Amino acid sequence: MEPEKPSFFSTRYIKFLGGRNTFFTFIVILLIGLIIMVYGKVSFIFSPLTIFLGNVVLPVILAVIAFYLLRPILRLIEKIKIPRVWGILIIFLALIGLITLLVFLVVPFLKSQSTRLVEELPVYLIQLLNSLDGFLRTSFVSDYYLQIEQDAMEMLRSVPTEVGKLFQSTIASVATGITSVVGAVTSFVLSIIMVPFILFYLLKDGEKLPRFVIGVFPPRMRDDFQSVFKSIDNQISAYIQGQILVSMCIGFMIFIGFTIIGMDYALLLGVIAMVTSVVPYLGPVIAITPAVIIALVSSDPFMLVKLAIVWTIVQFVEGKFISPQIMGKSLHVHPITIIFVLITSGALFGVPGVVLGIPGYAILKVIVSHLYTIFKKRYNRFEPNLENQYEHTNNKVD
Repeated sequence: MEPEKPSFFSTRYIKFLGGRNTFFTFIVILLIGLIIMVYGKVSFIFSPLTIFLGNVVLPVILAVIAFYLLRPILRLIEKIKIPRVWGILIIFLALIGLITLLVFLVVPFLKSQSTRLVEELPVYLIQLLNSLDGFLRTSFVSDYYLQIEQDAMEMLRSVPTEVGKLFQSTIASVATGITSVVGAVTSFVLSIIMVPFILFYLLKDGEKLPRFVIGVFPPRMRDDFQSVFKSIDNQISAYIQGQILVSMCIGFMIFIGFTIIGMDYALLLGVIAMVTSVVPYLGPVIAITPAVIIALVSSDPFMLVKLAIVWTIVQFVEGKFISPQIMGKSLHVHPITIIFVLITSGALFGVPGVVLGIPGYAILKVIVSHLYTIFKKRYNRFEPNLENQYEHTNNKVD
């Protein structure tokens, strides 16, 4: 028997790095980098696809959110032997009636409160700034404050000379800005119009989509992909339904609490809290800001204390009772991780990134965890063989 000829993969250094598999991994990483570099050079070829996806993403996301909210209702309707298409029509009629009711009963009151708040908010801010100015002038930092005020006044004296230049440059971009605003509004209106049609087909054929996608893959991979799809579906469903219910509970509690303490604009502040609470952690901070401004300039000197009490009670009830019961531990994401994901996704994608960062992270986590499990089963020789273990257990029982 001839001795094995030494090769590149049999050297000590390559064996130490992991052998042939590690070498091929480096090649794959290099190829991915080359693909990214080539894409950066010819990205203009994909601009029509980018424009198409940019116009389609918003209605699809809104339709998916509505699908996960309405799917449990559709399943209940199907349980009473009503065909799916008729159930969808019943849901659409109920939604039209609910939206009509909100438009005629709630929206006018919210509109009047919003208009009054927008008109009075500058007055509130001026009162707040005057109070803050009087406090700083008599505080221990008065010397620093007066120096800053003097520097600011000198800066303001130079403003008129710069206004002309700024005005000239602004005029040139007004037309472009108006065109972009009109285009954005038109795109948004078209997206809203598309949502009901996409939602109808999602409710009608949404259950078939995972089976169709799984059928594209080879038979031996279908069980793994089915498990991935099922986990993703559970994660998205739990997050969307739970977050919406939690937000509604927070908005209702804020409205009741502010009404009890006599806070102005209680209903409007409750709606703001409900909408912003869709974003964990950052939403409540945004929601409480206008309430704090109103409380600071209120005629009631204890309004800020009452606001703090109401807000603390709401956050305590939501954190200890509502969220654990509605959402549970479905996402299994640490609060610090949620904060980092929100900051990163917001910096990358703006407001949509803040709203969709957590479910996107949950989906990515499911995919990576399943891929890692498959990798361990394939390459880890110390991974227990579950089938043999099951047979051994059965033999012991027999």
